[in-house]
Amino acid sequence: MFRRGIVLAGCFMLAFFMTIAPSQSQSDSFAAGAGKFIQSLANRSIAELTEDGLSTGERRKRFRVILNNEFAVKTIGRWVLGRYWRQATDAQRAEYLKLFENLLVVTYADRFADYKGEKLSVIKSMAKGKKDIVVFTKIRKPRDPKPVEIQWRVRAKEGKYIIIDVMVAGISMGQSQRSEFASVIRRNGGDLDLFLEDMRNQKNIGMLKTTVWKNE
Repeated sequence: MFRRGIVLAGCFMLAFFMTIAPSQSQSDSFAAGAGKFIQSLANRSIAELTEDGLSTGERRKRFRVILNNEFAVKTIGRWVLGRYWRQATDAQRAEYLKLFENLLVVTYADRFADYKGEKLSVIKSMAKGKKDIVVFTKIRKPRDPKPVEIQWRVRAKEGKYIIIDVMVAGISMGQSQRSEFASVIRRNGGDLDLFLEDMRNQKNIGMLKTTVWKNE
């Protein structure tokens, strides 16, 4: 169930960034709009990524477009790398961001090939602090009475909604990935070049494997 839930959650593993908060008078409208945004995104992702006969290459291409349009991928990547971002050279940062995006695409796009008719429903939306809205959703699959609970943290940026975190059954995917990367870097003795080599080879790098997959 978790693996199929993650299909609609998209990947990931997401972070926080600064933007202008809606005023109190706008909060109800902002919350309602955030819920519609998540529902529309889920419907569009299913339609575009589970099309019959879709090749792996085309699915990944479409997923990359959705990922970059609806998630702050570069900001997410910087946050996930944590304190090691400050230690990295410009060249290391540039390569890491490219590899991070590629890893997300390869990890999550292919899971849509296993789509089995799951449906996402928005349950409610509520303010989280002064800047964010948390959209509560459930993913139901055919012939399974127990849904997977997904919470999406949404913020307004440059006139559009954007997802800054996804929580699966209460587990923050952004924080989980941050911990995962930190663990890999420590095992490499803090050497970012070795970490980047692992990312290039997709070796020893797991997307959320230590938190989500153990609950499957």
